[in-house]
Amino acid sequence: MARAATTSDAFNAVAEPRRREILEHLALVELPVGDLVMRMGLEQPSVSKHLKVLRDVGLVRVRRNGRHMLYRTNGEAIRPLHEWTRTFERLWTHQLLRIKERAEAKAKESGTEQE
Repeated sequence: MARAATTSDAFNAVAEPRRREILEHLALVELPVGDLVMRMGLEQPSVSKHLKVLRDVGLVRVRRNGRHMLYRTNGEAIRPLHEWTRTFERLWTHQLLRIKERAEAKAKESGTEQE
């Protein structure tokens, strides 16, 4: 089965670790390409290529400020990713609660035997 293009949807776009890193940098602040290049230690064409993919799927927005292009995340486009990962957050929370209950039960049994 052929792999889907990275520009087909947000899930395919964030499959690439550098794109996830870009989203992390843009999570709280709007940045120009040059700042992303410095923060990530990558070449400018590489960062621009990743930004294009993220823009194409709507995860990143761009606005012009004079000669600068400023990039920021698009929270609405990220929402489906967040909602999907919440499923697994609930799974892990449930698993951790089960582990905690078993550990507490085992500690209780051990405490009773020592008396």
